[in-house]
Amino acid sequence: MARSSTRPTSRDVAQAAGVSQAAVSLVLGDKWRGRVSETTAERVREAARDLGYRPNLAARNLRLGHTRTVLLVVPALTTEFFAGVYTGAARVAADHGFGVVLYPSPEGIGPARDPFASAQAALDGVIASSMAADALTAIRGDQLPLVMLDSDPAGSLGAATVNLDITDGIRQVTDHLLTLGHRDVLHLAADVPSWTFDVRRHALAARMAATPGTHLRTAHAPISIEGALTATTTALTAPGPRPTAIVCDDDKLAAGAYKALRRLGLRIPQDISVTGLDDLALATALDPELTTVRLDAELFGERGMHALLAVLDGREPDRQDIPVHLVVRGSTAPPHTP
Repeated sequence: MARSSTRPTSRDVAQAAGVSQAAVSLVLGDKWRGRVSETTAERVREAARDLGYRPNLAARNLRLGHTRTVLLVVPALTTEFFAGVYTGAARVAADHGFGVVLYPSPEGIGPARDPFASAQAALDGVIASSMAADALTAIRGDQLPLVMLDSDPAGSLGAATVNLDITDGIRQVTDHLLTLGHRDVLHLAADVPSWTFDVRRHALAARMAATPGTHLRTAHAPISIEGALTATTTALTAPGPRPTAIVCDDDKLAAGAYKALRRLGLRIPQDISVTGLDDLALATALDPELTTVRLDAELFGERGMHALLAVLDGREPDRQDIPVHLVVRGSTAPPHTP
């Protein structure tokens, strides 16, 4: 027998499950908790699956005045990290009937062209990296329900912030190098005006200052391999003692440092140790493999989306920082003694 081409309705689901249409709306809109039982909710979901029911989102959105669309504003996708953030956010969004539009800011930071004629009319909320805050302001996304990633909780534009525990990551890196015996460290710092990089700088300086007999110098570089190569070369050819370790704000900066060291005839880690931060695929492509801090990009995106859903629902989002972990590989060793 040919299957009917008539699209099943919520009334059909209600009849099949033996419940009211209101109960169907509550369950399929994920607003059933405390209103209907778990058994009833599962019966509704099973009936919807059996019938092949799909809610008419377009009609529902027009009725409710919402598009169930979220904008994710990130720096330009120059590494896979923000692709992971998108993957995590989109996965949670899909589970709750939302779509995610990715909006990478040109050149990583700075204003960009508004992707919508009216962001306020086209979106339910925004998740944004603090590195793309200028682009966020340009599209007036800060006037929507907003969750900020990598942002100062005390001065954020957003209703909530979601952060990785970068301070602890830097602590782990610094303690690892100090335990190996390093006392003269070069910080290859990202030349990007962003809270997350300020945190790295302050955390490293504080940890080094707490250990007597240490010396920390800083070289600034754009987040590019060539920029890091130039900055590292300049720092290491300047007068004075050569550092025994380089702490890089980012794995891509570490790759540039590798190139500079090799061109200067220095061995890693025999002559100088190098650390990164992110644990991108690049970290294990380098030789020797890079000691770095693993940041869970997908979990970062998931937590960002959960926080926005909480804001939209009037709930208190989870404000605990996401743990990060040092991964020790071949690029660090005790300093060489002549």
